[in-house]
Amino acid sequence: MGIACAMPTTDRTTTDFTIRATAEAQVMPRVLELFVLRGLVPSRFHGRVMADGRLQIDVVVGGLDAGQATHLAARLRSIVLVESVLLRPSAMRRSA
Repeated sequence: MGIACAMPTTDRTTTDFTIRATAEAQVMPRVLELFVLRGLVPSRFHGRVMADGRLQIDVVVGGLDAGQATHLAARLRSIVLVESVLLRPSAMRRSA
């Protein structure tokens, strides 16, 4: 099961969030809400149930500095059913 939404971004660098959580229906909207409250539209938002039965949500968003990304990761970790949040900056691939 997967839900994907992608929108183009003009930011040259993005931040990737990988969230692992209990596979419950309420987790994905709670995760997305933290981005929405900050006026952020992820360029990618994808969720899937892994072989171990856990939900993995991958979110890519541009326009965050390191402090904002770290703060947002901490807020994501405070969601009750979220087990872990990995955070990594990445450069957007630009096509020639």
